[in-house]
Amino acid sequence: MIKIIEELNENDWPSILARPELNTQVLSSTVSKILQEVKQYGDKAVVKFTTQFDEVLLQNNKVTQAEIDDAVNAVSIDLKNAINIAIENITSFHLVQQVQEPMVTTMPGVQCWRKSIAIESVGLYIPGGTASLFSTLLMLAIPATIAACKNIIVCTPPDKKGNIHPAILYIAKVLALKNVYKIGGVQAIAAMAYGTDTIKKVNKIFGPGNQYVTCAKQLVNQQGIAIDMPAGPSELAIYADDTCVPAYVAADILSQAEHGIDSQIFLVVTNNAIATAVNNEVSKQLQNMVRKQIATKALENSKCIIITNTQHAFSIINEYAPEHLIIASSNASLLQQLVINAGSVFLGNNTPESAGDYASGTNHTLPTNGNAKAYSGVSLDSFYKKITFQQITKAGISLLANTIITMANAEGLAAHAHAVKIRIDN
Repeated sequence: MIKIIEELNENDWPSILARPELNTQVLSSTVSKILQEVKQYGDKAVVKFTTQFDEVLLQNNKVTQAEIDDAVNAVSIDLKNAINIAIENITSFHLVQQVQEPMVTTMPGVQCWRKSIAIESVGLYIPGGTASLFSTLLMLAIPATIAACKNIIVCTPPDKKGNIHPAILYIAKVLALKNVYKIGGVQAIAAMAYGTDTIKKVNKIFGPGNQYVTCAKQLVNQQGIAIDMPAGPSELAIYADDTCVPAYVAADILSQAEHGIDSQIFLVVTNNAIATAVNNEVSKQLQNMVRKQIATKALENSKCIIITNTQHAFSIINEYAPEHLIIASSNASLLQQLVINAGSVFLGNNTPESAGDYASGTNHTLPTNGNAKAYSGVSLDSFYKKITFQQITKAGISLLANTIITMANAEGLAAHAHAVKIRIDN
């Protein structure tokens, strides 16, 4: 059951919206030691930590072509078809993000433009843990491939037999990914960040993970390795009014709750009757869940708030800034205009979060922990650098000279002014 909170005032918001806190000092210390050891000892340290944490000793971390071929045969026709449809939809959504920006003449003889250049080397982390999220490989590898990143490294933890989920390897084959490694956790982030004899160092690391992976990404980011975004445990906010379907809302809650015990659901309803109906459905559907224990624990982190005023409801949702937001209402198309902070929004009673997680086309790698106030989810742009160019003619610099010289002198930067004046005088 989700804890129900009656209408509250704004002073109560901080405590209601608080995410579960971790002991970051202890976490950072543990993660830093692993990062440093991999940085110093490379593949040797990777093997050590894989043996320690994944309980398997691997002689070769790189997935072979034979393993890929065997895995492809192990994937059912139904799953292959489902993955192929997801690939089509995700590709279609990201392809239209290719935009060639026009060249701009800011004044006669002065042309400026911007060009998208693919990041040369990227690392994609695909979580394992309590569930092997092969869908994340679709979400990261497809835009990386469209952007034409030259070196794409994929790291994902092996099982205790040293195997990778066959669906991951099927996707790798379909997308022609050549560098897939059986490495998980902090050691995977370290290997991609620093490079080893086996793994080429990357320029940017993508992908969600547990608290250790998240901490590792943040620490290597401080050392100059770019990351997609700060990310933490998965979370979902739902706005549900009288036109919602309580059984659907409950199903969405439980689909989020099965991610992990640290997942969080933030439900905002317009009256007590909806809260009761949804809770009853949650209790009923929970009994048949495969991951019932995990979901039950996650529900302890979750809250249901009753707010009758629509504006107030979306104010608190925007303050929470959820990774996922479902607007369970027949009026969702209008209500979506009230959304300011969210990673990805799902409109109406027939749009479950699961659609975005797998196959509708949007990317499921999204900002969590309130970071949707400033960060976007992964997109094609995430795999590009934007470089600006400009070209100025003799006539153009003559027109612009007085403006530059005046401003440079006002800032006390005489050499800046001279760099323009010498071109005018000669």
